[in-house]
Amino acid sequence: MNSTPTVGVLLSRVRVEEKLLLEELDRRHVPTRTIDDRELVLAVEKKPDLGVDVVLERAIQHSRALYALSVLNTWGIPTVNSFEVADVCGNKLLTTMRLIRDGVPTPRTRLAFTPESALAAIEELGYPVVLKPLVGSWGRLISKVNDRDAAESILEHKDVLGTYMHSIYYVQEHVPKPGRDIRAFVVGDETIAAIYRASDHWITNTARGGKASNCPVTPELNDLCVRAARSVGGGVVAVDVLEAPEGLLVNEVNYTMEFRNSIDTTGVNIPARIVDFVLEVGRKAEQSLS
Repeated sequence: MNSTPTVGVLLSRVRVEEKLLLEELDRRHVPTRTIDDRELVLAVEKKPDLGVDVVLERAIQHSRALYALSVLNTWGIPTVNSFEVADVCGNKLLTTMRLIRDGVPTPRTRLAFTPESALAAIEELGYPVVLKPLVGSWGRLISKVNDRDAAESILEHKDVLGTYMHSIYYVQEHVPKPGRDIRAFVVGDETIAAIYRASDHWITNTARGGKASNCPVTPELNDLCVRAARSVGGGVVAVDVLEAPEGLLVNEVNYTMEFRNSIDTTGVNIPARIVDFVLEVGRKAEQSLS
């Protein structure tokens, strides 16, 4: 079957990444429908008639992506990425547990449920440690805790905030890194590109000012990142890797990745590779129905 699937692009607004993806779809004359999550209404008791064969999820807000994907996948509509991937990658603990389950090296992590047990976990790991919210992106609300005074202060703030997610304490060892980390882009079963993100600050996200440069995709890096992607359910993901003294560690896996700063840096047409994968998923879904 050589027909071109109709692609729905679920988005919140057209950022640089969505513009590049839509331009790539248009360049190939792929039938495309944009689906604005601000206007979307899903009658959950029946299969949505969106007029598409496959949906590329590019929503900004995790909760909108997660619940839309839940409905679409339940009704058999293929999506990139799937509900499973969004659910796991959207929660740092779920990601960590998948990586540990599959033997993918990751920083030592502790989970606690009270300020007192969190303080005990911090001191067991040893200062400095990193406190992270379970859900979040762009390096927001992440704290590097250097000593007991800082730990007590930050834990008190989280306790007073009182929200459910702030009462779950995710504590990770601080991994000394050479002023940079690695973001690798996995599409299907291949690490298609990777960048170094360098910064004088311990948070190296490009959204926070980190500078991108090309990182060679070695066989070791490819193997590690593909294993991490498979652990969370596969698809199109970005894998954050730390160069620890003992070797490479997977820190996080992101499911609605930004890539604007990585195309020229790596020389890889990332939107084209994503569109290739989306069309493949759509064709396979059509073949399974024929």
